[in-house]
Amino acid sequence: MLDTVFPRIPGDVGNPHTFPFPVRYHVVKGASPQRVVKSADTGLLAPFIQAATDLERQGVRAIATSCGFLALFQGRLADAVRVPVFSSALLQIHLARTVMRSDQTVGIITADRGSLTAAHFRGGGVTDMPDAIVGMESTAEFASVFLGGKRSLDRETCRREMLDASATLLRIHPRVGSIILECTNMPPYALDIRHATGLPVFDAVSLIRLAYRTAVHSPFGR
Repeated sequence: MLDTVFPRIPGDVGNPHTFPFPVRYHVVKGASPQRVVKSADTGLLAPFIQAATDLERQGVRAIATSCGFLALFQGRLADAVRVPVFSSALLQIHLARTVMRSDQTVGIITADRGSLTAAHFRGGGVTDMPDAIVGMESTAEFASVFLGGKRSLDRETCRREMLDASATLLRIHPRVGSIILECTNMPPYALDIRHATGLPVFDAVSLIRLAYRTAVHSPFGR
């Protein structure tokens, strides 16, 4: 988990009630959105590896993060532990591409368009950086809370900003056939976006649910 002060509402990965299975959190002290998103601070790699190994020692079956920009560390984190690591919603790009028509493209809504680089996509195993990307860095509410450290959240304003971003994405890139929400604070609005666009939406919660199903199999007919 990043070291943050903003609210973690249901649907956010930082709220344990988001998941129908037990989760355990480890906050990496000093890992602010500024350092992770804006600065891509590689000095944070060691404390994130330490956090992952601590969680593994405590018995977790899979590890995820609370920021899609940590795809930058995917390979190093996966190498550091013996359990699977799901660092970013961006890991779902290949899946989203595979299940769409060949004339469609994946659209991405990110917290900060200018900070999302080819290196982040390479970290998630994507060698060709998608071009259908819109960012939330200029929004009044989303950016001030999740990038600027505001301690309160106007959910309805944030919801409208997310819907505006999805509309902008489709207006600029009409060939988008599915949407990936990079930021782990965006899943509370995924259902609204799916209803508004009619498109499948991938996010950090769908990724972590997949992580659970792959790490903890359910018995069938028992």
